[in-house]
Amino acid sequence: MKADSSPADKTSGAGRPRDPRIDAAIVRATADLLVETGYANLTMAAVAQRAGTTKTALYRRWSSKAELVHEAVFPITPSAIDSPPGDIVADLRAMVAAARDVFTSPVVAAALPGLISDVSADAALLERVNARFHELFGAVRIRLRDAVDRGEVRGDVDPDALVHLIGGATMLTLLQDPGRLADAQWVDATTSILLHGIVF
Repeated sequence: MKADSSPADKTSGAGRPRDPRIDAAIVRATADLLVETGYANLTMAAVAQRAGTTKTALYRRWSSKAELVHEAVFPITPSAIDSPPGDIVADLRAMVAAARDVFTSPVVAAALPGLISDVSADAALLERVNARFHELFGAVRIRLRDAVDRGEVRGDVDPDALVHLIGGATMLTLLQDPGRLADAQWVDATTSILLHGIVF
């Protein structure tokens, strides 16, 4: 991964406003090539060629292949949780369903093993990519705080731990029994366990 970069590629683009059309073309090219070639065979040069730009343009925006791939496979939208507020059951089910939809997409399936390896080996990169989830985690905190205020949720529930539980359950099911994720009952059962636990 690191061999794909050079000091020349990382020349600062100060003074040049970023063109969102180029950003979108790069992200789209990355997603397409991941599905076509896989993470290991993906190169910044190939992405630049597919997007109709240069490697220099890529490295002005993303420090590495892993950082670019993370943005391409895990787009963060402004409406991190789109269920109507005021119903923690609907909120939680929406979170579980959204995680299922993300992890079962072809582009995530192509990228995940290599991406996990590269990101976990680079603490600075891990910190940067985790920062992209700030809005999502903030939305979860707001929904949980509102549910606590309504008396629906215990006040000691950790919203970050909840997100980790949802993501972890989804990833492990994807690895062990991916066919189950296509069944809506998996979403319902996972939501139920998160809501009620396993004891009477």
